[in-house]
Amino acid sequence: MRAASAAPRRQGAAARWSPRQAGRAKPLLFLLGLFPAARWIWLGLNDGLTANPPEFLIRSSGVWALAALCLTLAVSPLRRLLDQPALLRWRRMLGLFAFFYTALHVWAWAYWERGWSAASMWADIMQRPFVLIGVAAVVPMAALALTSTRGWMVRLGRGWQALHRLVYPIAALSVWHFWLIRAGKNNFAEVYVYGAIVAALLLWRAVPALRRRRSAQAGGGG
Repeated sequence: MRAASAAPRRQGAAARWSPRQAGRAKPLLFLLGLFPAARWIWLGLNDGLTANPPEFLIRSSGVWALAALCLTLAVSPLRRLLDQPALLRWRRMLGLFAFFYTALHVWAWAYWERGWSAASMWADIMQRPFVLIGVAAVVPMAALALTSTRGWMVRLGRGWQALHRLVYPIAALSVWHFWLIRAGKNNFAEVYVYGAIVAALLLWRAVPALRRRRSAQAGGGG
């Protein structure tokens, strides 16, 4: 019986990717992450950036930033569902791509809509709620990108994990930002899709945490 029960464990372990195997897929992941930027270049060379290229690039970079953020949040659930712990090796790269497209989104807004005018940018932040919400998401996201290295993990110790949990409110703020943008055109189809994905990922994180807290409280009360 012991030999029979041990066999599935060995088969499961053999099916798991090693960290080295997961690492070999990172060049392909990197190329896939560059797809949106390559697509913009191709569209630009073929007059495919619509009648208003700046607006198209501002909007498109924002959507791709949110997509990359959702993929980043999905790594932990997928590694458990697929029993592939090595997938965690992809999370940092996905997170950095999310920040990369966020930075392009901010750059495009600052350049094409505000002309690099600090006064104009500040006025826009104060006057338009969706811009303010976007800034509230971008600032902590920049901090996460800056502290994503192993060196910062060592420097911050336990505080590193607490800091990087900000990715969840960042995702919620990003969906809110997206919703406010689309409210002007009453076009919420994509917003509902991303909102549902982010909500599912947040619930996946929150429900087990609440159960652990209740178990701890019950144990302490006993």
